[in-house]
Order: sequence, then C-alpha cells, then structure tokens
Amino acid sequence: MSTHHRQQAIDALLDHIRAEALSCGACTGRPMLSDRVMRAMAAVPRDAFVDPDLQDEAWLDAPLPIGHQQTISQPFIVALMTDLIDPKPDDVVLEIGTGSGYQAAVLAGLVKQVQSVEVIGALARMAAQRLQGMGLHNVHVHHSDGHSGWPAGGPYDAIVVTAASPVIPPALVEQLKPGGRMVIPVGPQHGRQELVLVSKDAQGQVTESGLLPVAFVPLTGGAPALRA
Repeated sequence: MSTHHRQQAIDALLDHIRAEALSCGACTGRPMLSDRVMRAMAAVPRDAFVDPDLQDEAWLDAPLPIGHQQTISQPFIVALMTDLIDPKPDDVVLEIGTGSGYQAAVLAGLVKQVQSVEVIGALARMAAQRLQGMGLHNVHVHHSDGHSGWPAGGPYDAIVVTAASPVIPPALVEQLKPGGRMVIPVGPQHGRQELVLVSKDAQGQVTESGLLPVAFVPLTGGAPALRA
C-alpha cells in the first residue's frame, strides 16, 4: 500500500470511529472521543499488529484473527475502551489480554506505564518483542493468568480487560486504585456480553455501569470466584 493510500485508509478509519462513537453515544455517554485518544489511535500502525496476508484489512474497523483462536479488537472498541478510562499522562494502567499488543500500544502513548498480562505464552513473547521493537519501553508484558491481575505493579489508576469474563474478577477490583476506572466485557462465550465500566470512588466504593453489547473472546485461565 502506498503512503498516500495508507493515509487515506487511516483517515477513513478515524472517521468511522467518530461515526460509531456518535451512534453509540446515548449508551456509552461518549458521543465524542477525546482528541488525545484519537491522536493515539492515528499514531499506532495497526498494520504492524496483523499477519502479512491481512495487511489490506488492517485499517478496517473490524476485529481480525491473530492466531491461537484470538483476535485483534475492532479499532472503535479499542478507542472507546481507552476513552472510558480517562487516561492521564501520569497513570499506571493494567491491561488484561495483551494479544497482539495493539491496545497496549495505544495506551502507551497516553499514560506513564502499562503492565500487560497475557495467558498464551507465544502471544506474550511476540507482543513483547513487537512493542520493544517499536520503542514502546513503557509497556511491560507478563505471561500470566489475567484473572489474578498483576499485583506487583499495582494498584492501578485504570484497568482495561480485552477478553470477556462471566463475572468481574475480584482480584482486578482489588488492584484498582480509589478514584480508578476499569472497563471489562462481561458475559459468557457465544452468549450475551456487555461492556461494563467499573468505578471505584475515593472511599473505595465500587459501582458498575453496563454500556453496550459486545462480542469478545473469552478470558481464559483460572476461573474467577463467583459473586454471592
């Protein structure tokens, strides 16, 4: 793809993200995404995170396979989830589900540090190498079970979960700072899933808000404890 056509594809993707945000705004409360988030989306080369035979599809607003029965998320959902956590330059963010590293790369341009956990070893290694090769040294990838979070790097200003869990893992709520926000798809595989915003106030009180229907791959590894 020529530089001109690539830029056209990026611009078209950003326009589609803006249109999707507007159409879902009544549900998400985010009819317009922040300029910081949109600049971060424009700056990350999505084509670097997909297989060579999918290069022509890299700038479409759609999920794509990355192997191991996993996907790189739809760019609109990446942008929305990023916007929902209100990323600040000094934030330390936990990501559950590194996958290709695309979401982590977007976060890396917006926050101080990203701790990212991936349960599939091959994906964790490839993502770590890719992100380091792109000079994103504020992302640290760990091969571990996302249900447990990454306590060593916490507590976190925000948490982004890129795979669906039947319930919200208690360990992730515990690792969220007072005043922090977590966005997570909740629901069964192949069943109704909902994107949920979890907020913890200054006193540690937790509230959950369902936003819109989504479809994510499942959060694999050890099952979280069910809430009573």
